[in-house]
Amino acid sequence: MQLKRSIEKIPGGMMVVPLLLGALINTFAPDLLRIGNFTEALFVDSAGALIALFLLCAGAQINLRNVGPAVGKGATLLAVKWLVGAAVGLLAYTLAGTNGLFLGMVPLAIIAAMTNSNGGLYVAIVGQYGTAEDRAAYSILALNDGPFLTMVALSIFGAMGFVDGLFSIVSFIAVLLPVLVGMVLGNLDEEMRDFLSSGSAMLIPFFAFALGMGIDFGAIVEGGLAGILIGVLTTLLTGTAGYLVFRAMGWVPIVGAAEGSTAGNAVATPMAIAAANPAFQGVAELATVQVAASTVTTAILLPLYISFLVSRQPDADRVATQ
Repeated sequence: MQLKRSIEKIPGGMMVVPLLLGALINTFAPDLLRIGNFTEALFVDSAGALIALFLLCAGAQINLRNVGPAVGKGATLLAVKWLVGAAVGLLAYTLAGTNGLFLGMVPLAIIAAMTNSNGGLYVAIVGQYGTAEDRAAYSILALNDGPFLTMVALSIFGAMGFVDGLFSIVSFIAVLLPVLVGMVLGNLDEEMRDFLSSGSAMLIPFFAFALGMGIDFGAIVEGGLAGILIGVLTTLLTGTAGYLVFRAMGWVPIVGAAEGSTAGNAVATPMAIAAANPAFQGVAELATVQVAASTVTTAILLPLYISFLVSRQPDADRVATQ
């Protein structure tokens, strides 16, 4: 039975399928796995610890020594992605209703989804249309994995009065420290980086299931359409912005558009943010669902959008010099 292959046929399947399965069990049989000891510890209460370990493993893959000429392109994409996501998130905060939602979307979910990108999609697209430098830029782009850039945006908004409460330095460090530890380990020892590389992918379905065990299906129904809208905005706004900036810089514009997605690991961001600032605990569950919906939406929409952009480019600009 090819279970893994079947799940991976679904965009973001390793994150989304366990998440929804956990939510399904929690909605209709909430006490099924809440029987104590190892079972409950792993399948219900493990999300925080597993996400922390995931962030450590992901941090180990950030290579600070071999970024070379890709730094400029990677930093540009990182900045464009963050600026667009933060700007849309700020607009959502200013226009949100009394329930804290903007057109049904949680501003936290908007920022988490739009400032994070699917590395697999980026590598696949750039492998066809980009250069070696474009592919190497992923070393910089890995910095948008996890909650860090979302926390930066929310801290700025807090100073501006749009978010209740600022992150204390202790809470900020407590959330960021696993990433930093991973970065240190990975850059001190290549074998340690290789050893930890499998952890990122392996942990995703387990912490996704545990996250699902904290979600009621009613929240999925409520957040689904809004999550799809976040996905559409992510592809069209961040993808188009990256395309235009790269075109203006004389680089391969398709590479800029390749960032118009939401990574599966962004689903963990709302819970990580809520752990750092209790002010977000009330919306973290709904934001988690909406980010999951955005992950699936962008995984489907971005390749189609790339095909559309390629079809409108001159032949000479469609494939870069390798």
